[in-house]
Amino acid sequence: MKLGLHIPDFTWDSGTAGLASRLVQIAQLAEQGGFDRVSVMDHVWQIAHIGPPEHEMLEAYTALGFLAAKTERVKLLTVVTAVVYREPGLLAKAVSTLDVLSGGRAMLGIGAAWNEEESKGLGLFFPSTAERFERLEEAIQICQQMWSENDGPFEGKHYQLTRTLNSPQPLSRPYPPILIGGAGERKTLRLVARYADACNIFDSPDLAHKLDVLREHCEREGRNYDDIEKTVQTRFDLGEKGERVQQTIEHLHELAELGIQVGHGTVIGAGSLRPLELMGEQIVPAVSAF
Repeated sequence: MKLGLHIPDFTWDSGTAGLASRLVQIAQLAEQGGFDRVSVMDHVWQIAHIGPPEHEMLEAYTALGFLAAKTERVKLLTVVTAVVYREPGLLAKAVSTLDVLSGGRAMLGIGAAWNEEESKGLGLFFPSTAERFERLEEAIQICQQMWSENDGPFEGKHYQLTRTLNSPQPLSRPYPPILIGGAGERKTLRLVARYADACNIFDSPDLAHKLDVLREHCEREGRNYDDIEKTVQTRFDLGEKGERVQQTIEHLHELAELGIQVGHGTVIGAGSLRPLELMGEQIVPAVSAF
């Protein structure tokens, strides 16, 4: 099993002036500790279960571009991009740029978006749920076309592009891996089976069921279930003195037994750095054998 670090919170004791240097420390510690990837959220306000909306929140692709220059090995992605926050052509261009400048380490994490409050707050486009899912499918199709040799037009229900030119192309081949976040059984997991290289499902009691549903969608789509990387969104809470290290290892082993290949999540207290050191010293070596 591989591990991914999710960074959803930028409100640290270093304050805004020290935010950039602390972010670099966190990402570099994760890389040195053996994490496979680092992600940020695609939000413009902080979300409720982490903190008040007034807490610090960085724009996702600017932050990832910054991290690309400060790291050497980890993959970089959002978990996950809100499809309606950016036009698909610009999104494909942003991920292509990240991939080229990081030496081929970008992934496209994408989903249908959910945070209506921040969208209305900043005047971002936020249509109905049904339309957001339609746009999600078209956006993925546009990205795949822009990352191919076909630079012709795209005519969709919601998006019309007269020429899907994208130069330079990403270094990743055939293109940056596409990860779809979410576990909706009728729409999201069907889109995973149809298009995605990876899924990202919440660590919850119904995880095994969600994977069974994904397998069923793969059968209907004629897709090999094993070709999709299974990632789970979780929390790494090691305790103030590392007293939950063994419990964390045991839980990750349970996830691996279900077929999860990447345990991806927030390290509680990462801003203090010590939990990240513990992850590298004890968790990463233990789960690499799973």
